[in-house]
Amino acid sequence: PARRPRAAPAPPDPEQLRRQAEAAAREQARLAAEAAVQVEADRVAALEQARQGGYHDGYRDGLSALEAFKQSFSAQTSAQVTAVVQRLQEQLDAVEQDLAQRVAGIALEIARQVVRSELHAHPGAIVALTQEVLGQLLSSARHATLHVHPEDHERVAAGCAEALAARGVRLVADAQIEVGGCWLESSLGEVDARLATRWRRVAAAIGRDDEWTGLPQDAAQGSAA
Repeated sequence: PARRPRAAPAPPDPEQLRRQAEAAAREQARLAAEAAVQVEADRVAALEQARQGGYHDGYRDGLSALEAFKQSFSAQTSAQVTAVVQRLQEQLDAVEQDLAQRVAGIALEIARQVVRSELHAHPGAIVALTQEVLGQLLSSARHATLHVHPEDHERVAAGCAEALAARGVRLVADAQIEVGGCWLESSLGEVDARLATRWRRVAAAIGRDDEWTGLPQDAAQGSAA
């Protein structure tokens, strides 16, 4: 059998459509109002959080600045005290060094007088010195020559004749060698036992560079006598 055609739907009710549109508009307005209230609340909360954070940050920064100042002041004060102590120590060291140099100078002057007196009182000491120098000469050395002052030549020739002959050393009177000293040269080197050289070694041992000033004329004449 043939189907019956469906009936056309009834047209919408205008009044109903109007009420639905008004309800939807009211709902949208409510949601918009709630969103605006939430945005404002979030803004106020953010401002309060920023204010509190700024307060705490400022307080923390203030404490940090105070601690840094205390450390800087302490370091500056400590540096100043250290500098004062260091200057005082340097001044004391300078005084001690000056005093030590003066004492060393006095000691060297006394030693110089003692050496002069010994050379005057014991002119034969050159013999013992010469024997000691000859004892340092190696047996393999050749062309050995011993230089002594002319005033010591006779004493050394008599007192060291055996040692000079045994080592084949030629004895030379040399006016450039001061009384009381000698200088041995050979193919293997030299032994400098001159008085001025020995004196410089003694002075250097106590941090001085004083030169030997030589014997006074009367002492030299006494030594020759």
